[in-house]
Amino acid sequence: MAPVAEVLSAESNGNATVGAMGKTKSGKPLRVRSYPKFDSLEEERQYRKQHLAAAYRVFAERGFDEGVAGHMSVRDPILTDHFWLNPLSKHFSQISVSDLILVDEDGTVVIGDEPINAAAFAIHSEIHKARPDVHAACHAHSVYGKAFSVFGRELDMITQDSLRFYKNHSVYPQFGGVVLDREEGRKIAEHLGDGKAIILQNHGLLTVGETIDAASFWFMSLDKTCQAQLLVDAAAQGSGHKKTFIPDEEASFSYQQVGTPEKGWLAFQPYYDEILAKTQGSFLK
Repeated sequence: MAPVAEVLSAESNGNATVGAMGKTKSGKPLRVRSYPKFDSLEEERQYRKQHLAAAYRVFAERGFDEGVAGHMSVRDPILTDHFWLNPLSKHFSQISVSDLILVDEDGTVVIGDEPINAAAFAIHSEIHKARPDVHAACHAHSVYGKAFSVFGRELDMITQDSLRFYKNHSVYPQFGGVVLDREEGRKIAEHLGDGKAIILQNHGLLTVGETIDAASFWFMSLDKTCQAQLLVDAAAQGSGHKKTFIPDEEASFSYQQVGTPEKGWLAFQPYYDEILAKTQGSFLK
C-alpha cells in the first residue's frame, strides 16, 4: 500500500482527512461531502433532529430494536444543556422528527407530550454533562454487542475495522441492573473517559460522537466488530490457530484514517441516503 502522504498529497485537507481523492482530467478538484455549514442555529437544530430520526430508522433496519429498550440522543444547538431523544413507547421504525422529545438537564420535558425512558435520561444526561465535545450518544441491545459484553473486556485489534476503536474504547466492568440512578450514569461517563465507545458488561454497547451520524456509525461498526471477534475467538479455540494482532504502530497510523469524527460522519451518509430513499423521507415530518 502506498503511503497516505504520497497518495493524498495533492488533496484538500477535507478530502485527505477521510481518505478521499479525486480530480478530473481537466484538473478540477472533486471534493467529498462534509458536515454542512448553517445560516442559523434553528437550521442546525432541524438538521440534527432529522439525522437523529434517520438513525432510529437505520437501527430498526438492522435489528437493533428490542421492545422499548435502546435510546439515542443529540444535544440541542440552541439550548446546549438540553437534548433530544425518542419517546419511550414508539418503535424505532416509526420515529419521525415530530416525535422527538426535548428534555433539560433535570429530565423535564420541554418539547413533546410523551414520557421518555428513565434509563436513557440517567445515562445520556451524565454523558452530555461530562463531555461537552459529545453532541450525540447511542445505546441499543444489539445481539453481538450483548454477547461480547459478557466477557467484560476490550476488543482485540485484529481487523482493520477494529482500529476505529484503537485506544478509544473502554469497559464498564459491572452490572447494576437497569440504569435508573444518575450516579450509575456518572460512573458510566467516568469509565467512558474521552473515548468514543464503551462496552457495558452484561448489557451491551454505547457510543458517542460529535454528530449523531458519527455516533450511529460507530455503534454499527462496533457491533459488527464484536461479531467478528466472537467468530474469531470461536474459530481459534476450535482450530488451535493463533490470532494475529495488529502492531501498535500500524494501528495508530490506521486510526487516523478510519477513526476520526469526520470519517464517522461521512460513513453514515450512505445509510442516511438509503433510509431516505426507502421511506421516501417519511421520517422528516
